[in-house]
Amino acid sequence: MAGLAAVLLAAAGTLAAAPARYALDPVHTRVMFAVSHAGFSQALGTVSGSEGSLEFDPEDWSSARLDVRVPVQRLDLGDPDWNRATLARKLLDAARWPEARFVSERIEPLDASGFIVHGQLSLRGVTAPLALEVRFNALRRHPMPPFRTTAGFSARGMLSRSAFGVDGWPSMIGDAVELRIEAEAVRSRGAQAPGTPEMPGTPDAPHAHAPPAAAPPPPVPDTAPEETSLP
Repeated sequence: MAGLAAVLLAAAGTLAAAPARYALDPVHTRVMFAVSHAGFSQALGTVSGSEGSLEFDPEDWSSARLDVRVPVQRLDLGDPDWNRATLARKLLDAARWPEARFVSERIEPLDASGFIVHGQLSLRGVTAPLALEVRFNALRRHPMPPFRTTAGFSARGMLSRSAFGVDGWPSMIGDAVELRIEAEAVRSRGAQAPGTPEMPGTPDAPHAHAPPAAAPPPPVPDTAPEETSLP
């Protein structure tokens, strides 16, 4: 009997330590990028609406897993003409490759709240390694309804656009692209997170402070001009 109790206790401990599953909040997750504009300035753009899954145990980041899809067609550089030129075939070719995807492979801890996520980025039909330096900001029950357990992260990284076949306009656009990512992830229904019990609420309702989801921009047509002039 004592042996059975020990086995049950050990199994319970294993289950308690299992990574919890979270879903990225597309409203509060945004990718910002910076790239040289002919050496005059750093052009800044954002992509909103990323979705994906995250599994992690805050006591053991080595077991974390991340799978994110980024809707490239929602790119915004603050100017319609520049958006069209960037999404056209000469650069991102978003009509053919409407999303990017990042899948983690391993986690390299740095300190109690920092780590490097090594993974594979798929962009414009090319898959190549990408490392993101991530800071774990918080894990707690959200103060707004429906009071879901939420995790927050900030991340930075660098990539070469030409490594992914985005090699148009080399005299006007720099090759090095700096990434900055702000992300929130909401605990999936039925998952358990250590020390963060849920409060009653409507599980699938959006946060009360979140604005209504904006309709995605229209697809970039296949007839987007090859030689669209950059602003």
